[in-house]
Amino acid sequence: MSAAPRAFGPLTSGTTTSHPLLIVTALLLASFVVGFDTRVFAVGLPDIRGAYSLGFDEASWLSTVANAPQILISSAVAWLATVFGVRRVMIPTTLVYACVSLIIPMVHDGGAFFALHAVRALLLGVFIPATIMVIFRNLDMKYWLIGLSIYALRVPLSQNLGFVLVGIYDDYLGWQWVYWQDVIVTPIIALLLIIGAPKEEINSSLLKDADWGGMMLLGCSMTMIYVGLDQGNRLDWFNSGIVTSLLAGGMILFIGFLINESVVANPWAHASVILSRNIGIGYAIIIAFTFASSGASISIPGFLQTVVGLRPIAISELYIFGAVIPVFLFIAFAIFLLRRIDARLCIMMGLSAMALGSLWGSNLSTTWAPLNFLPVVLLHTAGQSFAFFATVVHLIANSDPKRSTAASAYIQVIRLGSVELALSLLNTWLRQREQYHSNILTGPISGSSSNLHGVLAKLETLFGTSHRGSLEALSAVAADIHAQANVLAYADIFVLSFWSAIAGLALVACMGAMPFGPLHPDFRKNPPAADAHPASAG
Repeated sequence: MSAAPRAFGPLTSGTTTSHPLLIVTALLLASFVVGFDTRVFAVGLPDIRGAYSLGFDEASWLSTVANAPQILISSAVAWLATVFGVRRVMIPTTLVYACVSLIIPMVHDGGAFFALHAVRALLLGVFIPATIMVIFRNLDMKYWLIGLSIYALRVPLSQNLGFVLVGIYDDYLGWQWVYWQDVIVTPIIALLLIIGAPKEEINSSLLKDADWGGMMLLGCSMTMIYVGLDQGNRLDWFNSGIVTSLLAGGMILFIGFLINESVVANPWAHASVILSRNIGIGYAIIIAFTFASSGASISIPGFLQTVVGLRPIAISELYIFGAVIPVFLFIAFAIFLLRRIDARLCIMMGLSAMALGSLWGSNLSTTWAPLNFLPVVLLHTAGQSFAFFATVVHLIANSDPKRSTAASAYIQVIRLGSVELALSLLNTWLRQREQYHSNILTGPISGSSSNLHGVLAKLETLFGTSHRGSLEALSAVAADIHAQANVLAYADIFVLSFWSAIAGLALVACMGAMPFGPLHPDFRKNPPAADAHPASAG
């Protein structure tokens, strides 16, 4: 046998669909389901918590249970699609997902409620990796850029449209629609795949030589690390035995996975697939991009909800006009540019826009209203549309499409892992900076402070001079200090996002040029001979 499978993983071959528009529509909906469900659940968690009378710790574990199983299955989905075909993997998944989403709001038993969320997350983890495989297995090469643009579109769109949907559900339809939206959408995906996805035979040779141990090791290791990161901020990181055990155990299992892939006869996803210069730097850019993107997704709604006291529906207008509508224009323009210029230039344009938006946001003050964030949201939406899309295109262009099964095993793991890492570390940084600024602001204040007494005297004219009035005046001062500390902490998050974007720009400078291929801007002008195309990947 050739050494290639041992070095990189199984060959990916598929049948090109005769209904590309149906497949592209299915990809669009599947990508949106993943992005919307993750974001809508996070934004709508307070309402779910209230509906089920969950405590803070219970709600925190519910969030973990509703997300962590995604990474358990996501790395193996590309292999499953290669063996069984996209139809057998996706169609049952979408239908079961619709049934689980229908049932969850009707369940009142705590154990069943958590178990159904775990099942739902496991099914959700199938969608995006399967989407990537559909692009390379079942779409003609001329549609690859459009397919990847749909994959990239979900990131800025779901982050911003999630607030709009939750606002509508909370005020008009009910929190149950956080789940019931999928009862409508996922059967449509199944129908489109039934009509448009080609029928493929089961790859019995790959099934016979399956590297089950490698799949389990990677999935379990990443899940343990994910849970450790997700609970790290709440349990104070390495001061918690649970977090320490999860992170250490996850790293040990991951090392076991790397060893397994080096010694088994038919490895599933050998690490050499990501060890080339451009691919390694590309993944590092995704991590830097995720930190830059997560800063805005935490700071803007956090400030408007915590400091200003707005509900999601009141924030919706900002995201509709600053992100939801413009993102389609930005993605379309990114496709136009990627067909004409080097992807590295698009990455630089995107990261520069995000850096400028974060720098703008770092001037945050207590007087800011939603409209003040409009330039920040526009710049970040443009940056996300260009940077992530172009980075994925550059990564795929530097990979052998025939080995996309192995490459896809890492793409979603790194994407999900980097998001969780960014959110965990940024939320910890936010908490620590808020405590730091609170200490700085309250440090000069004492019972004998003349400034404090002057402010209290002015407030007593509003609240009265009674004992209760004095307490209300003191409470108002404390609330103002707390609000200012939060504002400064959110501004610090923007500063961190700025430097993350700058780090991404520095990494782009180290990238090599994109090799000639279907995603190269000159490919359409100078296509190779038909027999030179990697048809088995199409």
